Amino acid sequence: MSLTLDSYRLLGRSGLRVSPLALGTATFGTEWGWGAERDDARKLFDTYVERGGNFIDTANTYTGGSAERLLGEFARGNRESLVLATKYTTLRRPGDPNSGGAHRKSLFTSVEASLRQLDTDYLDLLYLHVWDFTTPVEEILRGLDDLVRQGKVLYVAMSNAPAWEISRMQAIADLRGWSPLVGLQIEYNLINRAAERDLIPMARAMGLGVTPFSPLAGGLLTGKYTRADLTAADAEPAESARKSFNAGLGLVTERNLAIAEVVREVAAELGHTPAQVALAWTLRNPGVTAPIIGARTLDQLEGNLGALEVEFSAAQLARLDEVSAIDLGYPHDLLAGDHIRAVTRGDLRIETRR
Repeated sequence: MSLTLDSYRLLGRSGLRVSPLALGTATFGTEWGWGAERDDARKLFDTYVERGGNFIDTANTYTGGSAERLLGEFARGNRESLVLATKYTTLRRPGDPNSGGAHRKSLFTSVEASLRQLDTDYLDLLYLHVWDFTTPVEEILRGLDDLVRQGKVLYVAMSNAPAWEISRMQAIADLRGWSPLVGLQIEYNLINRAAERDLIPMARAMGLGVTPFSPLAGGLLTGKYTRADLTAADAEPAESARKSFNAGLGLVTERNLAIAEVVREVAAELGHTPAQVALAWTLRNPGVTAPIIGARTLDQLEGNLGALEVEFSAAQLARLDEVSAIDLGYPHDLLAGDHIRAVTRGDLRIETRR
């Protein structure tokens, strides 16, 4: 059954309704050497909202602050109908140690800066962007709760943090009556399924809606890569910068290209693009609320939105799952094994509905 952007979903344990694909704004502005100029970014925003989309993701330091400023300008006439999500912790002023990090000073000054840049009185959703391994969790949670009580933030969430830290924070928030975490932003795609080990199961158990970034694995799942790209020198000139970047990150491997090849095959069978197939695979995971799509051009956005119309057969899903499968590792493999099943359940049949 195909979806539309106005087929809204609840975000985690909250009652907040969000679109099944979120619009990412890291492409709003060209300060990073790529991205969309103001007028092109406006077209991306307008197209997404006109289709019924309401969930827009940004961060305080995307494109040097231009992403938030442009989003604030675009959202001005429709602010109440939109769910604006931003983030804090990345360094805002190089050389100033307290302009980044998860601590209270960084939190409050970052939120004030985001409110100014977004030209709004409140943030719908605030993520801790990157775990800093130095700030006590109680300091983070109390600061987030204070902002919620002040009405400057409505909901709070996490990104890029260990599963055990997030679960501990949720337990502390519940016990102390502080604002609960309702969202988790992570990297998740057919190339990188590591979140299936702990992060996604933790999120489902703790009531966090998962919003994956990089659902196309940095473009590796768009169909543009072949085994010729195993060496950066073989990249086409127009794609060389991006392909060299991905090669430097270690993304261009035999395994990953094999996954991309199966994505291309399934896409050809369905009459969709590889990017749409890769996005749709992420979208259909019951632990995922809304993948974040990014685009520099209107054509790219239109293509990404086509993922809502993809419908897989069971055999196609099995092929995608098999080629991209990962080793879950200990204790997951042990607990799923035949021996443990035999000594704990024997021949009993137990149906679970969670």
